[in-house]
Amino acid sequence: MVVEMTDEDFDRQVDQALDSVPDELAGLVHNCVVLVEDEPPEGEPELFGLYEGIPLTERDSWYGGALPDRILIFRGPLLRHCRDIDELIEEIHITVVHEIAHHFGIDDERLHQLGYA
Repeated sequence: MVVEMTDEDFDRQVDQALDSVPDELAGLVHNCVVLVEDEPPEGEPELFGLYEGIPLTERDSWYGGALPDRILIFRGPLLRHCRDIDELIEEIHITVVHEIAHHFGIDDERLHQLGYA
């Protein structure tokens, strides 16, 4: 069963998840864009999100003039995975936070410990 949500409502939920990030952390996000795409890369059919870029922990004085990092949130897998709207909203929030954490250099192991698997 696929949960149904309009593209606009899905985007709004991603925006709300971003808005829920505390200001002191959101203010530290640099040169990063968040995008919603319908499907993940081929071979990763159930991937909810993806961080592409150079984490803040790996940037030093040489970092500059780079294209923005990208956080991709994949609508299709999230809609297919969740049983209802409430679960979908929660999973969108978890995915957004998970990918922002990668921007800060937090790896999957630590995210699992924190409950953002």
